[in-house]
Amino acid sequence: MSQLRVSCFSLSLDGLAAGPGQSRENPLGIHGLEIHDWVFATVSFRQRVLDEVGGETGIDNDFVARGFENVGAWIMGRNMFGPVRGPWPDDSWKGWWGDTPPFHAPVFVLTHHARDPTEMSGGTTFYFVTEGIHAALARAREAAGDRDVRLGGGVATIQQYLRAQLIDELHLVITPVLLGEGEHLFSGINLRSLGYQCEERAVTERATHILLTRSVT
Repeated sequence: MSQLRVSCFSLSLDGLAAGPGQSRENPLGIHGLEIHDWVFATVSFRQRVLDEVGGETGIDNDFVARGFENVGAWIMGRNMFGPVRGPWPDDSWKGWWGDTPPFHAPVFVLTHHARDPTEMSGGTTFYFVTEGIHAALARAREAAGDRDVRLGGGVATIQQYLRAQLIDELHLVITPVLLGEGEHLFSGINLRSLGYQCEERAVTERATHILLTRSVT
């Protein structure tokens, strides 16, 4: 069976994955972009997300590249897809990523409000799942075939999958930034009791990479 993976998920030193005051103008909250500084200059990010050439190689880039390897489908929460809340007023919002999102695979968006699929350029189609996390994972695994499913976020979505012990691999990137307030990834989460242990650690000038895996008993 394919694995469910979280890759390149950035955190501040105080365990926050987003700052306060998230909005359309400030999607990661106040100072939230700072925890992603490590990724912006990498070759893989510039190619896959910005469709640009050039950039830095090295350990940071290696982890970004690994995050895209063998991924056949994605899952994300509605808050990661966009700032619209409540019933969808229309289908005009199609994500933060422009006409050609960087996923190039089916993306299953968790929501409480039904919406028709949105097909984008480059092989990405957003499917809106109202039946919960298990249904989204089942559909994503079916779409991915023998490849893995990448769980993009945000915090509440990752917490749900962690509590259900469905995440096989969790790659966290600890950045030298203090946000002070915002969304705590590990609030109410006991990773040890859920069976996670540190499998890999790497330190760069900009970040510390931690790879956690879950033991199956």
